[in-house]
Amino acid sequence: MITASQRSAQPSDWRRDYREAITDPAQLLRELGLEPLAARLPPGDAGFPMRVPRAFVQRMRHGDAADPLLRQVLPLDEETRPVAGFTLDAVGDLASRDARGLLHKYEGRALLIATGSCAVHCRYCFRRHFPYGEETAAANGWREAIAWLEQAQDIDEVLLSGGDPLSLSTAKLSELTDALRPIPQLRRLRIHSRLPVVLPSRIDDELLGWLASLPWPVVMVIHANHAQELDASVAEACTALSRHGVRLYNQAVLLRGVNDNLPALAGLSERLFELGVQSYYLHQLDQVAGTAHFHVPDAQALPLYEALRARLPGYLLPRLVREVAGAPAKLPILGIS
Repeated sequence: MITASQRSAQPSDWRRDYREAITDPAQLLRELGLEPLAARLPPGDAGFPMRVPRAFVQRMRHGDAADPLLRQVLPLDEETRPVAGFTLDAVGDLASRDARGLLHKYEGRALLIATGSCAVHCRYCFRRHFPYGEETAAANGWREAIAWLEQAQDIDEVLLSGGDPLSLSTAKLSELTDALRPIPQLRRLRIHSRLPVVLPSRIDDELLGWLASLPWPVVMVIHANHAQELDASVAEACTALSRHGVRLYNQAVLLRGVNDNLPALAGLSERLFELGVQSYYLHQLDQVAGTAHFHVPDAQALPLYEALRARLPGYLLPRLVREVAGAPAKLPILGIS
């Protein structure tokens, strides 16, 4: 058994690791020996600054312009080209706002935009245009969001999202859950976070202690798109979370040039199983402005998914879904009959 104090990631200070993320695309390309790719960088930051932790960069292949991890974080000039059907709020987040930083899309669940900060800026992010300055639930000590939840008798699950909620200090997270504890109808807490993958040092003793102290079952949905992301440090972080009672699931996005092939998708599910993480969703890309170069059309996605269904046992198969603004749930994309 690996205890929190024994984990190799433990000596690292996640705050320092967070601060030392690479934010200059040209620097990233120099460190990977890919200087010629600088010709494809957009002017400025394409409205979405680059940010990638060094722990994630270390998993990229030096000199490989097609590296699937690099493609997820490197700004490209394609992002600046308008594409019909790709909009600023493709999933209807703002239309589902019921309180400051609180989104209510689905029955029984409410989502808190805990912070606008994230350790990594994924170029396909569906909230890359979200107005975090005006819409963060943490404002004024969470009071508006908590007041809404107190009167919402049909809400029994709270989701923490962002940005990335684990970008907050553990003290700030404790402040939120202390405010949630008196609400009797709450039965589950769900955390959506990319940090266990891109910044596994975040899973430290303090965070694990907070998670173990919570009065509700805790589900954590991590986000990995390719098995190459899941190195030994991520395995240790997942083991520690599981040992402290957290139930782990993964959601991925189908991305052109990253995982739009059978070996990549099958390898991801198989590696997640090794880490004790359940494959959950494989999302079709949310059609957000600046992300069209990642799009895999349904005509290609469906045969690929059917091949994945044939390749994997059912317990390793994620559900292929699409989020549609105003729909009552994530919508399954039907395979070939």
